[in-house]
Amino acid sequence: MLEPSSEGDADKIRKLVGLGYWVQGFRCFPWMAVNFFLKDGLHVDPSTLQLLQNSANLPMVAKPLYGVVSDAVYIAGQHRIPYIALGAVLQAVSWLAIAMLSESGISIGTITLYLLLSNLGASIAEVANDAIVAEAGKQSTSPKNSQPSSSGELQSFSSMASAMGGVLGCLLGGLAIDRLSPQKMFLFYGLLLTVHFLISIFVQESSLNHTEGTANVGIREKLFELLVALREPEITYSISWFAASYAIIPALTGTMFFYQAQYLNIDSSLLGISKVFGQVAMLLWSVIYNRHLKSVRPRKLVSAIQVTMAIFMISDALFVNRIYQNYMGVPDNFYVVVFSGISEVLLFMKILPFSILIAKLCPRGCEGSLMAFAMSAIAVAFIVSGYLGVVLASYVGVTGNDFSGFPLALLIQALLTVLPLYWSSCIPDDVKSKSRQKEE
Repeated sequence: MLEPSSEGDADKIRKLVGLGYWVQGFRCFPWMAVNFFLKDGLHVDPSTLQLLQNSANLPMVAKPLYGVVSDAVYIAGQHRIPYIALGAVLQAVSWLAIAMLSESGISIGTITLYLLLSNLGASIAEVANDAIVAEAGKQSTSPKNSQPSSSGELQSFSSMASAMGGVLGCLLGGLAIDRLSPQKMFLFYGLLLTVHFLISIFVQESSLNHTEGTANVGIREKLFELLVALREPEITYSISWFAASYAIIPALTGTMFFYQAQYLNIDSSLLGISKVFGQVAMLLWSVIYNRHLKSVRPRKLVSAIQVTMAIFMISDALFVNRIYQNYMGVPDNFYVVVFSGISEVLLFMKILPFSILIAKLCPRGCEGSLMAFAMSAIAVAFIVSGYLGVVLASYVGVTGNDFSGFPLALLIQALLTVLPLYWSSCIPDDVKSKSRQKEE
């Protein structure tokens, strides 16, 4: 168990976790190049782009397996940092391989395989980082901790680190997309991941006051512990609600990207600034949550975010119908930068209170596997959401050149977004840490 016994240990945990989440947040830098490369280099249509974006997330589905393995199998007496290093090297290999391929040698199949490998590495690293955060969070909620108010601070710090990486990644991506080839952007990120890998292999878990394992714990035992945890109604209902609240919403991100970049001819640098604006909003959200919203009941907070998402989708429908520009004089560039930027990250704002909720409910000993299971359920939901978005766009007749049915699709999306509110009672309102309950 990661139990920081001093301020110095806590600082080391923050640095390790912060670096991991920052690097993962910076992933928007190469992914921006991927989107433009697929649109302009391989000339894919909106549906194909969205299918590839979501299919590349399939390795995220196996997160529970990575979590169980990291809980049970120690490598050189450690069971978190080696998996962070493994995740970094898999990502580095994939992005460097894409960068070294000639443009004529890159096909949709080839780039999909490398993106799958990259997301496999990202999944493994995220599981290990999430487990460290969950373990530290268990300690911060223990009555033995002299600073109980710190509960949730490491989760907020992790969210801020990810958002800061996203801000810089989107900003540099928007500036670089017109100045550098996609391969050079892939190369830069691959080298950054190589640095992350080298840093990871020189850090020992003993420096985090981790009690190193001398023998592997049985994977079967860890699977049993995970199943026991999932039998807790509060845990099962919470994860089910969050997954369903994402899966039921057809994602139209690929269609919106094509509408803005190809139909409206919004400059790529402005699209990058839009994403920067969204990441800044995520950063502010993490700060505001940590300072003012931790005491708000999870159900109330998540429901408010869900309603806000629906309002922004209705606003997008008005934007696509040209209401803002023709009747209110709002320029397309302004709307894309401000409102579209925030709209893209609203989906992820629920994850911070959700991760803190699950960390409190999680029994000791299966932090990695349970957090991985929860994130995997959300990953599956995002994939389902993406495929439903392709079906919806096809149903209303949206193509790369015809967006007349796009407003209707956005209104349907908004309607489906509010449906999960009818079973929001699945989210527990008054939650105590499982470790605190046992000690009380």
